[in-house]
Parts: sequence; C-alpha cells; structure tokens
Amino acid sequence: MALHPEVAAYRAARAAAGAPPLYAQTLSEARAADLAAIRAGAGAVEQVAEVRDERIAGPAGELPLRVYRPTGSGPLLTLLYFFGGGWTLGSIDTADGICRRLANAVPCQVITVGYRLAPEHPFPAAVQDCHAATSWVAGHADELGVDPTRLAVGGDSAGGNLAAAVTLLSRTDGPPLAAQLLVYPNTDQSGDPAGDDDPALFNRRSVAWYRTHYLSDPAHARDPLASPLLADDLSGLPPALVITAELDPLCAEGQRYAERLRDAGVSTRLEHYPGMIHGFFAMPGTFTDGRRAQDSAAAFLREHFGLPAEPGEVDDAAPRGEAEEPAEPAGATGLGDG
Repeated sequence: MALHPEVAAYRAARAAAGAPPLYAQTLSEARAADLAAIRAGAGAVEQVAEVRDERIAGPAGELPLRVYRPTGSGPLLTLLYFFGGGWTLGSIDTADGICRRLANAVPCQVITVGYRLAPEHPFPAAVQDCHAATSWVAGHADELGVDPTRLAVGGDSAGGNLAAAVTLLSRTDGPPLAAQLLVYPNTDQSGDPAGDDDPALFNRRSVAWYRTHYLSDPAHARDPLASPLLADDLSGLPPALVITAELDPLCAEGQRYAERLRDAGVSTRLEHYPGMIHGFFAMPGTFTDGRRAQDSAAAFLREHFGLPAEPGEVDDAAPRGEAEEPAEPAGATGLGDG
C-alpha cells in the first residue's frame, strides 16, 4: 500500500511539526485541534445563497441545526448531513465546508445536526438526536422549504455510522429516505480495530479511543445502531454511495457494508480511493481526491434526487434495487486524523 504523494507530504509535515495524535490530547485540546485541522485542509470557503442557524426540540433538550440553501425557490431537495469526529469531537462547524460545497454542487438544501457528543452523552444519544432531527425536518417540510419525497442522509466517519443507523430506524419509524451517503463509515465496532499505529495519521489507536468514549458498555458494540454491519436484515434501505480509503483502518468494514447492502438488494455504489487515508473527504484543499470524492457524492445525490446529470457526467448507476459493481476512481487518493 503506497501513500499518494499528497498524503506523503501531509504525513511528513505533521511528523515534522511534532503534532500529537488526538488520542494523546485532552478532550478540549483534541476538539480544538480537530476543528483547526479540518478548517486548514478544507480550502476556500464557498458562498451559498443562505446560511442560518435553528434550534429544535430534541430527545434531551434543544438541538442546533445549520441550514445551507442554494439559489432557487420552492420545495428543495434536502440532505441531512452528520459530521464526523468519532462521536466525541466535532460540531456543526466541522462539516461547514462539506455542506457548502454539496449545497452548491448538487444543488440541494443541506442541514447539519449538532448532535450530543460522548463521553458526556454516550451511545445511543447521537443516534437518537440524528433520527429525531431527520424526523423533525420531514415533519416541518413546508416551513423549511423541503421536498419530503426527496430527503437523504449522509455523513463522514462517525457521521457515516450515524447516517447508516438513521436509515435502519427510518425503515420502520420513518421518514422515508431517498438516498444515503456513507463516507468511510464505522460499521462494526465489535472486533479489534484494523491497521497500524502510525501516530501521524488516523490509526487503530484512534479507532479504539473513540470507541471507549462512545460505548459506555462494551456490549453496545453488538447493537446494530452502533454497528450497522451486524444488523440481521439490510433490505429495504435507500440507495447508497459508500466511499472508502485504502489506508483507512475503517476501509474493510466500509467495503463489507457495501457488499451486504448489495446482497440485500439495495442499489449500492462503492467507490474506493487507493493511497488515501481517513479524513480526505473533508480536506479538498489538501487532497485532490477530496474534491473528486465530493464531486462524486454530488453526482450520486443528483441521480437519486432525480436531477439531470451535469455535462460530462457519466450515468453508470444501476437501476434502483439492483446491485452495482464497485467503482474505483483511477488514481484516487486521500487523508485525515479525526
């Protein structure tokens, strides 16, 4: 497994700076460092037509939402996006760059949710918050200008885990969802973390550190809402795009989840980025493949929201309900620590 040149340069810069891994810092230090790293790698801030903050009633108090609206009027296609950070780090600011980019690129309304963090609020608090927010948005479609027939969920890392969990809840409890975007998601917390211990990159010690904060009871690792890969039945879930990175400890479990979705009859596209690391999707200013992956995510959402493809886009998706073969972007790469 060779590092992409951009990843090698990033790793060398981190090693030279002597930046401690997040798991070696206090929670407050790690939360600040995580946000700073994402902002540094996100590139130029894109302007959108409107950004506003809302507060809604959640399962245990108020929940903050941030709403990104593109130009246009009338009911909008809407993506609920859940930020990454191992259920321990992150905030609605963490996903600001991603939300702006997708709002413009699809275009669609993007709403990110400030769910409760561990260890102060361990599993299943974050899942409950994300599902409650998704249900609230669907129930306030007129107020928010949402097309309730074209509502999707997505997220990166822990946010991808939460998006997958929300689809499981929504299958029985609603609301109906048009698509799911899962970017290097955690899908199985029941086994030993994969990968090595390279302190300059997200590694297996990072995975274990996040788990210990999120799962107050180790038995929770077997719960499908914590480990969606362990769900007995994945049929009837919305079409999925699963993005993985070769050098990510979560790569294999993301790929296994895509395979299980396909086996259950869910229209699923797997995109694998060789030479890339965890976090690259959130850092398009540092990694070329971060921007490519965001473009691919926008194309996937356009397809499943029923929008026409952009000029030059190849519509190679299988019909809904049919499995798709993995798509591997030529020369793909990526990176991140959180």
